[in-house]
Amino acid sequence: MSTSSPVIIIGSGFGGISAAIRLRAMGYPVTLLEARDQPGGRASVFKRDGYTFDAGPTVITAPYLFDELFELVGRDINDFVEMMPVDPFYRITFTDGSEFDYVGDEDRLLSQIAEFNLDDVEGYKRLAAHSKKIFDVGYTRLADQPFDTIMDMMRVVPDMMKLENYRSVYSLVAKYIKDDRLRQVFTFQPLLVGGNPFNVTSIYLLIHWLERKWGVHFAKGGTTAIVDGLMRLLDEIGVEVRFNTPVAEIEVENGKAQAVRTESGERIACQFVVSNADPSMTYKKMIAPEHRSKNSDRRVERVKQSMGLFVGFFGTDKKYEDIKHHTIVLGPRYKGLLDDIFNKKILADDFSLYLHRPTATDASLAPEGHDCFYVLSPVPNNESGIDWEAQGPEYMERILKSLEERHMPGLREHITTKFWTSPDYFQQELRSASGAGFGPEPRLTQSAWFRYHNRSEDVEGLYFVGAGVHPGAGLPGVLTSSKVLEKIVPAQNPADHLPIPSASSRRKASA
Repeated sequence: MSTSSPVIIIGSGFGGISAAIRLRAMGYPVTLLEARDQPGGRASVFKRDGYTFDAGPTVITAPYLFDELFELVGRDINDFVEMMPVDPFYRITFTDGSEFDYVGDEDRLLSQIAEFNLDDVEGYKRLAAHSKKIFDVGYTRLADQPFDTIMDMMRVVPDMMKLENYRSVYSLVAKYIKDDRLRQVFTFQPLLVGGNPFNVTSIYLLIHWLERKWGVHFAKGGTTAIVDGLMRLLDEIGVEVRFNTPVAEIEVENGKAQAVRTESGERIACQFVVSNADPSMTYKKMIAPEHRSKNSDRRVERVKQSMGLFVGFFGTDKKYEDIKHHTIVLGPRYKGLLDDIFNKKILADDFSLYLHRPTATDASLAPEGHDCFYVLSPVPNNESGIDWEAQGPEYMERILKSLEERHMPGLREHITTKFWTSPDYFQQELRSASGAGFGPEPRLTQSAWFRYHNRSEDVEGLYFVGAGVHPGAGLPGVLTSSKVLEKIVPAQNPADHLPIPSASSRRKASA
C-alpha cells in the first residue's frame, strides 16, 4: 500500500480523536471518518432552549492525558480548553437522609467516615493503601501495554493474585469496610465504566486511587468544549475529518485491511485502519465472515455487554443551589437492584441515579438564573426486550417525581425543557451492541487479554481504540487505548514522515 495513502480512523469519539493526534505525531497522514453530523461519539452535545447538555461523559479524571495530546504536537491545552477542579468529587445521598461528600482531602474524608462508623477509619486507610498498590500495577504498569498473547496475561497473574484481583470490587471493599453505606460509597465507581461492583474484578479499585491522585475536573463549557478544542487541534495539525460518512465495510485482501467502503459506495485506500467503533459491531457489520476465524459471529455474540443507560435531560427556571455538581442518589436496594439490571435484565420499580448539575460550576450552560441537569439511571441493555418508546415517558416521570420528593422541592413546576435517551439511542444512533452504554462488561473474563484486543487477531492492519478494548471504558481508559496503539502500529519511515504544521504557521495560513 502506498505510503501516500492515509491511515483511516473510524469514529470521532475520544478514542478516535486521540488516536488521530498520536498517529499524526508519529508522522502519518490521517483521515477520520465520522458517521454522524457532529464529533464526540458518546461525548456529543444537545443544545435546547438556551441550555447546553453534554450527552455523554461528564466526570473528567486524569486530565494529564489531555495535556499529553496537545504537548505531543507542540501545543498548550490552555490555549484550547479550560479545566476546573470539582469539589466535592461526588455527594452520595441515601434513603435514610444521610449524605457523604467524597473528596480528595484525606482529613475531610476520614472525618466523614468517622461520623458514619468510627471503626471504619482504620479500615479505610488499609483499603486506600491496597487500592494504591492496585493502581501502581493495574494503571501505571499495565494500562498502556498491549495484551496480544496469553503470555502477556500470564506474566501479570502473580501480581493479580497477590493483590486479590480474583475478588470482586465489593468483596475487597467489604474486607476493610463494615458500614453498609460506606461500602456503597467506595464501590459505586465501577458503574461509571459499565461494571457491576459485585461482578467486576477488584483491579477496578484503581479508579479510587486515580481520583484521589488527580481529582475530578470539569471543562468550562462542558465536555463538549473538550471535543471542540480537540477538533481545532486536529485542524491545526492537518487531520482530515469527514462527517456524515458512515463506514459500511473494511475491505480485506490477503488477510490485510486495504481500504474502507462508505455507505455511499466510496472506496478509500489506506495504510491501515483504526476503529473507534464498537468492536462487536466492527467485526459483525464491517468485516466479511470469511476474514474472521477468531472473532466469528458466534464468538462476538457470546460477549457479555455492559448495562444500558436511561438519561434524562432537563432545565429549570430556578437554581437548586443545594445540588452539587455530581450527586449519586442511591435507592433502597443495592445488590438486588444491580442483579435486576445486569443479570435478570428487568426494569425495577426502584432505581439509583447519577445527577449532574454542570451549572454548579459553569453558569453559562443555562440561561441566566436557570439550571440544567442530566440524570442517569443504569438500566438493562436491549437484550431485555424493554419497549422504551412505551415505557420511557413514564420512567422519566418516575425519576423526576423521586428527585422532587428527595432533593428538589417543586421540581416539576420549574422544568422549562426536558427529553430523554435510552439504550435505543446507544444502539441505533451510536451503533453500540445491545444498546450497551460502555461496550463489553469489565468482568475479569473480559479484561486485559480476555477483552477485545487492540490489534486484531484476524485482520492485519486493523487496530482498535475506545471503550471496547483494553484497558476499558471511562475517559482514562479510552484515552490510554490510543497510547497502546503507539506500541503496536508500524513505525513510520522517516522519509515518509508528514511534518506537523507549527501553531504560528497554521495561524498565518488561516489568516
